[in-house]
Order: sequence, then C-alpha cells, then structure tokens
Amino acid sequence: MSHVPGTAPAPQGDSGRTETADQRADRNWGDLLQEIRVMQIGVQIITGFLLTLPFQQRFSSLDRTGLVLYLGLVVLACLTTALMLAPVSPHRLLFRRHHKMLLVTNADTLIKVMVGGIALMLTGCLTFIVHVVIGPVAGWVAGGALAVVLALILLVYPLVVGRYAEREGADDG
Repeated sequence: MSHVPGTAPAPQGDSGRTETADQRADRNWGDLLQEIRVMQIGVQIITGFLLTLPFQQRFSSLDRTGLVLYLGLVVLACLTTALMLAPVSPHRLLFRRHHKMLLVTNADTLIKVMVGGIALMLTGCLTFIVHVVIGPVAGWVAGGALAVVLALILLVYPLVVGRYAEREGADDG
C-alpha cells in the first residue's frame, strides 16, 4: 500500500486525539479563521468610525497633535484591516496544493501581528478621544494605562497560562 502524504495518524500527545496531519492542519486552520472573525468586526467598526471623523464639524478644530494621532490611527487601521485579508490570498492560491500546514503557520504569524495592531489601534483611539475631549495630558495618561492593561492581557496572561499548561502537561494541538 502506498503512503499518501498527510494521511498517517499524527502523534496523539496528551490530547488523546487521533487525527492525521491533514486533519490537524484543517482543524488549526478553522481555529485561526474563527480568531480572525472575532477580531474582524471590531477592526472594521473602528476603521469605519475613523474614516468618518473628517466629516464632523469639530474635526477642523483639532490641534496638530490631534491631527497626527488621527492620521496615524487611520494608517494603522488600514494596515490592520489589510493584515486580516492577508491569510486569504495564499489560501486561495495554495489550498489545493496540500500546503495547509504552511498556510496555518503563516496565518498564525499574521494573527499575532494583527493582535499587536489591534492593541495599538485601541490604545491610539483611547489616547485620541481623551486628548480631544479632556486634553493632551489626560489622553497620554489614558493611552499609557490602556497599553499597560493590554500588555498584561495579551502578553503576560498567555505566558502564565502557557506555563500552567506545561506544568499540567496539557497539549493544545
């Protein structure tokens, strides 16, 4: 019997799963797409709101710092939105060529960058809004505080969970 690539059962590890390498890649790809869907709506809404701001009456009264913050946020929002599209193009080109693990690995990297982009966008939006509503110092303080909270949630928390999982012998497959 000839061996078809990706059809041999993958090692079970501690997860108890018996799946082929292709099945694992398909499952991981589906998980990555779900993560993108969760982030996508929020990014699109923030981007949409940012794109409408120049059409508001108060926009013309922004100081130079406010304008720089705003333009930086628009660029960041557009780049983050573009990053969300990035996993789709290689998938369209490669999905029938049995390169699913390559797609999964690359999409994983892109999602990590997306999360960073979203964190910067959220921090920038809070900084910008508080800057406009209360003042520049309050804006930087609010943005700095949110940056610390996001660093704890997005960097420290996963590391703590990962260490706990390693101690418990968990396998995330």
